[in-house]
Amino acid sequence: MQSAARPRAVVFDVGHVLYDWSPRYLYSKLIDDEAQLDWFLANVLTVEWHFQHDAGRDFADTSAELIALHPDHRELIEAFDTRWLETIPGPIPGMVELAEELDARGVPLFAITNFSHEFWPRFAATAPVFERFEGIVVSGDEKVMKPDPRIFAIANERFGLLPGDALYIDDRADNVAGAEAAGMIGFHFAGENKVERLRARLGELGLL
Repeated sequence: MQSAARPRAVVFDVGHVLYDWSPRYLYSKLIDDEAQLDWFLANVLTVEWHFQHDAGRDFADTSAELIALHPDHRELIEAFDTRWLETIPGPIPGMVELAEELDARGVPLFAITNFSHEFWPRFAATAPVFERFEGIVVSGDEKVMKPDPRIFAIANERFGLLPGDALYIDDRADNVAGAEAAGMIGFHFAGENKVERLRARLGELGLL
């Protein structure tokens, strides 16, 4: 099958593309000392530990393991679940508006996100922009994370995308490369003026 002459759809990453995210936003409220905060995030509640949730593990299991290693930090570890929404301070400026603009122009919107299957529904309920999306693949549901080729294959099949049909936007270069290998047109959302550069690229492709 021949690919489209130019893309007809846009596929977004979520964290650091549409919305900002970091455990630091939550734990800076709970740990006053900056040095202690840095130590806690580097040695206890690490991003690598959290990635287990994106891969499909339940918080009940990962937290029990972490509390067994760091029993003095039980309350702080448990707060990652009960106050998880505080790790997302809000959208990346201009990006929700961009998605809404694309939707208003009739451009199909999709997303592929590395996200916990438990935390995603809580967050999505606070973000009405996702009601405009025709499909969202969540790594925690699929138990496979970007940049694994399998998650892009799942997305292409579920979204009905052929090679060249979609522009894929992600802040990580390895994820962009994975999308390109799966037939998408990649855009690395990083560096200065990234929103403006994305808008220009969308214009070049006839999507905006």
